[in-house]
Amino acid sequence: MEARIEKLSEQKLIGQYISMNFIENKTFQLWRGFMPRRKEIKNTINSNLYSLEVFPVGHFDPFDPNNTFQKWAAVAVSYFNEVPSEMHTLVIPEGNYAVFTHKGSSNDAQKTYQAIFTKWLPNSAYIVDERPHFAVMTDKYKKDDPNAEEDIWIPIKNKI
Repeated sequence: MEARIEKLSEQKLIGQYISMNFIENKTFQLWRGFMPRRKEIKNTINSNLYSLEVFPVGHFDPFDPNNTFQKWAAVAVSYFNEVPSEMHTLVIPEGNYAVFTHKGSSNDAQKTYQAIFTKWLPNSAYIVDERPHFAVMTDKYKKDDPNAEEDIWIPIKNKI
């Protein structure tokens, strides 16, 4: 598994979120509500979709799949002047990310995440940073297509 390390500049997003945990996954419900309304968002900077997880500080220490977090469906925007009703803003702070390209159906993404956290990360010079985790879905993304691609962005900082 290969990663590229990128310094992300601050990103502004508009979208919707839902509180959930890893046991009661509500991702489908979130995207089912967001997709018909995404065109209401003005000033988008591209057509990419962002699937984000905003974890509370210490969420993984120790890991408990019942711990809740915010799951977001969003798009990147140039400014927050116009926010549609029932949508919210989120700023991803600047920082370093390990970026992995997942190839295959979204149903198989869990295998990629498992490899990141159980193989790549423990053997790297990094630890997870307390910033949003996200996946970027470009025009190469097709939900159930075995040839689909999406980039998984994991916030990192140097091990001390």
